[in-house]
Amino acid sequence: MSLIKSISGIRGTIGGKAGEGLNPLDIVKFTAAYATLIRKTTSVNTNKIVVGRDARISGEMVNYCVVGTLMGMGFDVVNIGLATTPTTELAVTMENACGGIILTASHNPKQWNALKLLNEKGEFLNAAEGNQVLEIAAREDFLFADVDHLGKVTENFTYTQKHIESVLALDLVDVDAIKAAGFTVAVDCVNSVGGIAIPALLEALGVKKIEKLYCDPNGQFPHNPEPLPAHLTEISSLMKKGGADVGFVVDPDVDRLAIICENGDMFGEEYTLVAVADYILKHTPGNTVSNLSSSRALRDVTRSYGQQYNAAAVGEVNVVTKMKETGAVIGGEGNGGVIYPASHYGRDALVGIALFLTHLAKEKKSVSALRATYPPYSIAKQKVQLTPDIDVDALLKAVKEKYAQYEVTDIDGVKIDFPDKWVHLRKSNTEPIIRVYAEAKTPELAEETAAEVMAVIEEMAKK
Repeated sequence: MSLIKSISGIRGTIGGKAGEGLNPLDIVKFTAAYATLIRKTTSVNTNKIVVGRDARISGEMVNYCVVGTLMGMGFDVVNIGLATTPTTELAVTMENACGGIILTASHNPKQWNALKLLNEKGEFLNAAEGNQVLEIAAREDFLFADVDHLGKVTENFTYTQKHIESVLALDLVDVDAIKAAGFTVAVDCVNSVGGIAIPALLEALGVKKIEKLYCDPNGQFPHNPEPLPAHLTEISSLMKKGGADVGFVVDPDVDRLAIICENGDMFGEEYTLVAVADYILKHTPGNTVSNLSSSRALRDVTRSYGQQYNAAAVGEVNVVTKMKETGAVIGGEGNGGVIYPASHYGRDALVGIALFLTHLAKEKKSVSALRATYPPYSIAKQKVQLTPDIDVDALLKAVKEKYAQYEVTDIDGVKIDFPDKWVHLRKSNTEPIIRVYAEAKTPELAEETAAEVMAVIEEMAKK
């Protein structure tokens, strides 16, 4: 059993003893702690909190625990049922609510679930707020409402449709162009809430034909739910048979988007954001942001439009903060996470699909031909095992000093920008390892670069 408490939420496996997984007693404690923080910090006086969930098998049980606890804390709950993460984020602002809780463990396997915590803007809590929730939970410093002040619950299952309508209303989503293109689109929604939202979106966009894989929201994931190439063999095979113009794959809560070319090749999760940003920048001059571990291709495309690219620390809340600081018109993460402020400050696969299809329709290219127009990069991901007694911070500092002649960024670990490649080193928060990400023009050079820096780390660790 596992229970991981972090500033970004509480996640764990279902079952076992209290404190060893995400079980009813733990769910109540962390939900009550969140409600306590919201009571102290919100500027909204509606007394409402939105709750939405993905289609995990444990979702119904977790939902009952969360809703009952919020009522017990004196909050009125708007239960939106099966909904994507971005749908729940939008529902918070549409309801003028104090906050929201998303019940999803994102790309984790079916035995996992999680509480993702939102503020009144429908955005994730920042680090300070997340720490306060953990501290309140540790002290069990919460006060439940008396019988005359218990909260009420209402159900509103219209938010998927409202989300779709908000996507269609975006200025840069051209439904007429998509309809005219006559696209056939294949989708793999891993039997979660994407199976509800994505086909409905595609129909609303005027897609001619939809080939559906795993669109039954029953929580029985047919393959590893993280949308990585190794897990997407079935939709790739479907695309190779011909007939479909593009394939889309989402994770269980639909905030990540992977694209498959018409020939079955991977477009590359890193390039989801790159392609969407290319389209946005073509029509809306402005800055872009991604995290330090994302592809340099976004920087290259941004500069080709004469605009400024900025990097943020890893984590959606950090990317959003940097986007607001720099007035970015588009941003996100290299894991297929598109954040488009004209819609909202959250990763949103529905927005990504609508913008990508508009881009594809206007470019009048195949998906593979569009992919070939972007700078070619490959990323290698490795890790260095360390003994618990090693001072990882001191090790990273030594690496920073060794490569001081290059451009070095240390807002999140150490990133070394060489002229034609980069390496990003980050220490794990949960185990004694250093994660090593490297990007270069070819897979071989990326692997070599990662191996070279890993060897330096291992040598320094022996001293």
